[in-house]
Amino acid sequence: MKTSEKSFVSWYFLGGMVAFYFVLALFKLEVAVEALFFVGKILRTVIPVFLLIFVLLVFFDASVSSGQINNLIGKSAGKKKWVVAVVAGIFSAGPIYLWYPLLHDLRKKGVSRGVIVTFLYNRAIKIPLLPLFIFYFGWKYALIFSLVIIAFSLLQGAIFERINFEK
Repeated sequence: MKTSEKSFVSWYFLGGMVAFYFVLALFKLEVAVEALFFVGKILRTVIPVFLLIFVLLVFFDASVSSGQINNLIGKSAGKKKWVVAVVAGIFSAGPIYLWYPLLHDLRKKGVSRGVIVTFLYNRAIKIPLLPLFIFYFGWKYALIFSLVIIAFSLLQGAIFERINFEK
């Protein structure tokens, strides 16, 4: 598939779904109306959460830069480096492939693989998405899930600290 065609796939899907509902409405109007009301109910519930997520994303994107994270992780030592890796991973934004060059530079500057693994692991926790996560699963589940990710990120980082990759 060419790049120009790829960008239209979602529009083709939307058009197909609209056509499907149109055909459904021709044969089973009550089912189509019920489905549209269901979609409307979901949208009324989720759109405020998406707006909150958008505001949080804009806030974090404007307030934290990759250079700040680079300075924090690169200059930290001892237990502080692990805390910085966890927090920086949670607050990091953007596509993961954009972080690889930065993490490579940190590795060249002496940051351990374990700290980098911990950072990458904690990217799974997204502060801007937490409201939606809590909305669907509840705050207890979200809290326990996040704490488990943090704990296993530290365990994973410790394991990578002990592996000798130079053999």
